[in-house]
Amino acid sequence: MDLKVIWNDFIEYLRAETDIHHAYVKWITGIPFLYIDSDLDKSEVEHLIRKWSARAMRGKRLHSDTIFFRTQPSLFVYRHRFYVPQEKMFCCGNLCVDCVRLKN
Repeated sequence: MDLKVIWNDFIEYLRAETDIHHAYVKWITGIPFLYIDSDLDKSEVEHLIRKWSARAMRGKRLHSDTIFFRTQPSLFVYRHRFYVPQEKMFCCGNLCVDCVRLKN
């Protein structure tokens, strides 16, 4: 699965919001930082991040994680990432108690 497509959709959804002036991601040492320029308050910006990341991940086995990093006047910076959950996806044959065959 190519996460670039997910990131592109997510950023485009954020940019389409009328209350967000600019939204972009900057990768620093492999860590994605999300920059959002908006006049909204922090809770409203975080709501939009959750809303549009869920929309971008729809139909895929992904999770997202958003951590507030810093703020400047009308600029919010978050450490945001999309990731695949770490759980077993196949049976290894060792009769594990958390075997995928035992799930509903």
